[in-house]
Amino acid sequence: MFKIIKKSVDGYLDLPVNYQMFKQEKQSRGLAVMMPGRGYTVQGPLFHYSTGIYLNKGYDVLHINYDYTTEQSESLSLDEQIKQISVDVNTVLNQVLTDSQYTDYALIGKSLGTIALASLADRQEFYDAKYIWLTPLLQLDLVFEKMLSSNQKGLCIIGDQDSCFIQEKYEKLTSKKTMSSMLVPGTEHSLNYADDPVGSIDVLKKVMTEINDF
Repeated sequence: MFKIIKKSVDGYLDLPVNYQMFKQEKQSRGLAVMMPGRGYTVQGPLFHYSTGIYLNKGYDVLHINYDYTTEQSESLSLDEQIKQISVDVNTVLNQVLTDSQYTDYALIGKSLGTIALASLADRQEFYDAKYIWLTPLLQLDLVFEKMLSSNQKGLCIIGDQDSCFIQEKYEKLTSKKTMSSMLVPGTEHSLNYADDPVGSIDVLKKVMTEINDF
């Protein structure tokens, strides 16, 4: 069993960033941090089942529930959006990790959340963390270059019908020794088939198996 703790901090532009902690009854040495996309929240199946996987492995799980649908957020330039999510995620982690006893970390970001992943790669606590890049924004140099240059063990999962999929960049990632990869043919940015809901469930099972094994 686990307990749920809900809190918030003031992030970029002094806007509140809500987060939710699922804590094991006994003190855990492992923490899984989940950072969703702009339109794909932690309630989406990729995060829902990933949460179950890590809770069953004895990890605490942190959901960072940033909301960038406000008029202020939507008016920001790309550079400002990158700064916003980087500041917001690091601010939450600074609070959560104060006096923490964690020694094992797994960081999962999807889409917009992969910008946050890139911003965390140089934090000392996460030098030995495992990074899971779900539908990463390969078109952004910030994300791609960090995926390519970071020393942490990584897992990249993306579909070839995703607008963020770039064949040349993906092939470079597959040649990296510390990066495992999973290309899901026919799937788009949510790792679903556009016209096959039942087949999309099979994809979800394969993705969860890959994350569990990783």
